[in-house]
Amino acid sequence: MMSIGVIHTPYREHDNIPIQGRFKPAVEGWLELDKEYESGLNDLERFSHAILLYHFHGTDKVAMTGKPYLENEPHGIFAIRNPRRPNHIGLSVVQIRSIQANCLHFTHVDMLDGTPLLDIKPYITHFDCFPDAKCGWVDKHFADGEIPSKAIKKDD
Repeated sequence: MMSIGVIHTPYREHDNIPIQGRFKPAVEGWLELDKEYESGLNDLERFSHAILLYHFHGTDKVAMTGKPYLENEPHGIFAIRNPRRPNHIGLSVVQIRSIQANCLHFTHVDMLDGTPLLDIKPYITHFDCFPDAKCGWVDKHFADGEIPSKAIKKDD
C-alpha cells in the first residue's frame, strides 16, 4: 500500500481531534492528491460526501483492546475505532465542499494534519447507509437521541 496524497487539517495534536468529525461539522480540511491521480477526482464533485481511507501515522503501537472515549471499559480493537490497529488504517466520512485541480476541500474533519491518504471513495446512501444497523456497545450512549458529553472532548 502507498500514499496517494496528504490530508491537511487544523489538528496538529491528537488531543484536539473530535472522536468523529460530525461532532465538529464546521471544521475544514483539505487533501492534496498526488498530481498523477488528479483525474481520479472527475465526477466526485457530484457527491455530497466521500469516504477517506488513510494511514494512522501518529502511532506505531498495536493493541488488541482499548478504551474508547465514550467508556472506561476496554473493548476489542475491532469493536472500536482506535488507531492502535494492526494495519493502522483509518476511515472517515467527510462532506465535500469543493474540488479544485488535485485538491479536495471538506468538512467533518477528524484526522491529524499531514495524514497520508490511501484512497477516496464516494459515499453512497444506497450502499453505505443501514438505518436499522445495530451499533453494539455504542448504542446505549445515544439512546436518548443526544450526543453524549464524552463524545465532545473537554477542550472542544
